[in-house]
Amino acid sequence: MALKITWRNILPGCFKAKSPTSPLEPRNQVSKTNSLQRLSLSDISNNGSFFSASDISNSLIGFGSNLHIFTLKELEMITQNFSSTNYLGEGGFGPVHKGFIDDKIRRGLEAQPVAVKLLDLDGSQGHKEWLAEVIFLGQLRHPHLVKLIGYCCEDEHRLLVYEYMARGNLENQLFRRYSITLPWLTRLKVAIGAAKGLAFLHGEEKPVIYRDFKASNILLDSDYTAKLSDFGLAKDGPEGDDTHVTTRVMGTRGYAAPEYIMTGHLTSKSDVYSFGVVLLELLTGRRTMDKNRPSREQSLVEWGRPLLKDPQKLDRIMDPRLEGQYSMEGARKAAVLAYQCLSHHPKSRPTMSNVVKALEPLLDLNDILAGSFIYMAPTEGKKDNDDVDIIGNEHEETEAEKNEHRNVSEEEEAEKKEHGRHQHRKGYRHKHRMRSFRSRAVYSDTALYRTYRTSFDNPKLQGQDIVN
Repeated sequence: MALKITWRNILPGCFKAKSPTSPLEPRNQVSKTNSLQRLSLSDISNNGSFFSASDISNSLIGFGSNLHIFTLKELEMITQNFSSTNYLGEGGFGPVHKGFIDDKIRRGLEAQPVAVKLLDLDGSQGHKEWLAEVIFLGQLRHPHLVKLIGYCCEDEHRLLVYEYMARGNLENQLFRRYSITLPWLTRLKVAIGAAKGLAFLHGEEKPVIYRDFKASNILLDSDYTAKLSDFGLAKDGPEGDDTHVTTRVMGTRGYAAPEYIMTGHLTSKSDVYSFGVVLLELLTGRRTMDKNRPSREQSLVEWGRPLLKDPQKLDRIMDPRLEGQYSMEGARKAAVLAYQCLSHHPKSRPTMSNVVKALEPLLDLNDILAGSFIYMAPTEGKKDNDDVDIIGNEHEETEAEKNEHRNVSEEEEAEKKEHGRHQHRKGYRHKHRMRSFRSRAVYSDTALYRTYRTSFDNPKLQGQDIVN
């Protein structure tokens, strides 16, 4: 007889308690069936025998799970009644609020900040996506997957409680205006972390296809460690001789693989394509879809992919905000990798484990330029070491300094004419002179890391969902 497991068993907080008629027999069946394999969504049906909450709970513990079932009142308490001051952002699932939990809320809980995601009943996702998050993240544990701490299911309310990620999502960090840009090595670190998360999912005994890999679903902790979040659209991948899963087309425009959009055939290579899009975003600093750009550049993949395979054109696509401070060899290899991931032929795309192997060595390349610098001539009559100020300490300029700045501007204009439009070619050092400082400073990835650690920008999830 085929074993059936109901939502009531997996999510006891959603239903009123009910005594099983024969608790011992089904408990043994569950243990035998699920002790070696991860529970998947396909194991769940609306009808079937009833099992106690402890049966499913014990099964999940074998996968390192220890989910807490919160009450709505508890979550209102830890978020100050979902106060606007604790609002972090909103996505297809619903709004996200920051909260704080400790053992006063639930005995045994580690004191920590959390992110509480509340299902928007009028949104594009619903109970099925919420259930998928609980099933997948309740069992899967990896350094590059966000940790699900618990859930709440009361009446029509559906909530999820995650570890809090201090840097928000990659989309906000990469594309927000009026802020210091992510340095090259930080971008590589994020790409590698996200790639490891996907490689883990694809390498499971029961493979998982993430299906909605995009910049807004990559969360960053205080050290810029990337973790995949939002498993509402994830699917169990093909097993055995099956080559794909046929499913309804859902995802985000600009990130979904073309063959998946056309046929609904979903494979792990669909995730690889989406990773290629994000890697291209990291290289260019451009959004995958941007209607504010000229018509031929609005689709990032259509514009950027042909340029990726030509090293001579690499400077045309690299993010100008990097100001040339990146490894030319690393950028070239990352561009070739992105080109392979974005292949129109799924079989030509690399596996995510091979993507990780290709990216990790790029962190060790040492051909990154020293960085932008500011140099001002020392004031006459003072020692050199008196002229090194901490950036941010302004001083009044003398008439001689003003004249020098005018001369410097003329020199820069001449340099621009001589070198043409593209100033970021190999070996070119970008000099930036600022009138309000008479100091010399070198910006490096390390320095920018320190600057970033003092700032925090609340994430706001964006992106248009595909629903066919």
